Amino acid sequence: MYSFAQNPSIKVLDEPFYAHYLKMADVKVAHPGSQEILKALPNTKQGVLDWVQSVSKTNDRIFIKGMAHHYLSSEPSHILPWQNVILIRHPERLLASFSKVIENPTLDDIGIKKAAALFAYLKNQGKTPLVIDSDELLKNPAVYLEKICKLLQLPFSSAMLSWQKGGIQEDGLWAQYWYGNVHHSTGFAVQKTSSQIMPDRLSAVLDEALIYYNILQNHILKNN
Repeated sequence: MYSFAQNPSIKVLDEPFYAHYLKMADVKVAHPGSQEILKALPNTKQGVLDWVQSVSKTNDRIFIKGMAHHYLSSEPSHILPWQNVILIRHPERLLASFSKVIENPTLDDIGIKKAAALFAYLKNQGKTPLVIDSDELLKNPAVYLEKICKLLQLPFSSAMLSWQKGGIQEDGLWAQYWYGNVHHSTGFAVQKTSSQIMPDRLSAVLDEALIYYNILQNHILKNN
């Protein structure tokens, strides 16, 4: 999201379905700032889509950063007209990071199972999404981003490779809880927290998550 926010031709929206997810899903863990999020964002799917539509009236290209599990329907037809990209990260590192904010995340909380379901749905609809991987990206961010933009028929800008430390104006209300690493960054780099150890208590979740991660890994865009 931070990268695409630097592209002057693109408007970024940060997780517009978050409040809808919090209100409508059977969320079993407490999300920090949930009450503020529910007050600030549309709580209904149609409300979110109306918001996206209003933004599109003044912006030719919109980048919507969304969490896979925020899309509650098993057949989210509203995403079919969009160009969809699924970003994956090895679930061991994902769970290690996630547990710093939500102590005991479940498989549903991290979204990898839903991401695999969305991939299957979109593929069956003839709209196979692009699958990108954080490890592939870090091999050579410039090459990877340019390749992604070319496949999406978007203009690439070298400005996408860096940003100012401290956050961007498009950050959601939840940034203070979740975006610590990126707020200290100025570009793509392996974070120090990437080497943090996943708690043993999450081993069962990891075993489940790897099933879906491996499915998606077979489709990732290579950085070469």
